[in-house]
Amino acid sequence: MILVAGGTGRLGTLVVAQLAQRGARVRVLTRDPARAEHLRSAGAQVARGDVRDPSSIGRAMGGVTTVVSAVHGFAGPGRVTPDSVDRDGNAHLVAAAAAARADVVLVSILGAAADSPMELFRAKYAAEQNLRASGAPWTIVRASAFAELWAEIMTKPIVFGRGNNPVNFVSVNDVAAAVVRAAAGTELRGQIIEVAGPDNLTFNQLAALLQELRGTHGPIRHVPRWLLRVMTPASRQARAAIAMDTTDMTSDFSATPRQDDLPVTDIRTALTRTVTAPVAGHRWPAVATERDP
Repeated sequence: MILVAGGTGRLGTLVVAQLAQRGARVRVLTRDPARAEHLRSAGAQVARGDVRDPSSIGRAMGGVTTVVSAVHGFAGPGRVTPDSVDRDGNAHLVAAAAAARADVVLVSILGAAADSPMELFRAKYAAEQNLRASGAPWTIVRASAFAELWAEIMTKPIVFGRGNNPVNFVSVNDVAAAVVRAAAGTELRGQIIEVAGPDNLTFNQLAALLQELRGTHGPIRHVPRWLLRVMTPASRQARAAIAMDTTDMTSDFSATPRQDDLPVTDIRTALTRTVTAPVAGHRWPAVATERDP
């Protein structure tokens, strides 16, 4: 039995469906079972639970041999934060897995580091370190920014900051393939798998490409850095936007260690899929914009 935490999200839904197609027994851990109804038809079991509540994880662990963590706490209601979900929630999952003698596949982020300017990246790094010290058999899958997520965030040509800082974008389908590969077998235990895309684009370039694919025209508008800085005390998104506008988030695809048989999707293909078949996603808060940051 494979327990997938975060199985109702963009990545988790793909992972659950692909594992079920392989004939694996899959159980989804979710705070809201109604959000997992589409996964029941794929043959997945659904267990109510919250990674912030260790007791709820324990109730879902019966017969589990592998735990997949696809959770994230970047945005959400109540006490959802990177520290409460990505750091502490993952620690709860790892503790439950270790007690059950189960393997753990952790989805992390390229650039995760203790000194990262981004809170989410620091929390993911803490989760990685905790997992590696836990004694549980582990695989870590580090991914760059999901192209499909940003296509949905940027339904309008609005860029946070100056938009000239290159960022690596990867298709969520490529990340799902790596996670499924790690969860379905044991040959990748003790390894860190990095899944980057072949494209580094600035957000200005991404916005222009999305306009081309959508057949729309008009100026690309910007949320200026000064306004983002004003928002930072109360907005995690604003703090992240400044970091993404100023921090090196590129990846040398040719030098990134990866499994040769994993798919590689170019960003135009990934964005076209999203533009032609959009799925409701997360939205960043509406803020004032101006044309020239």
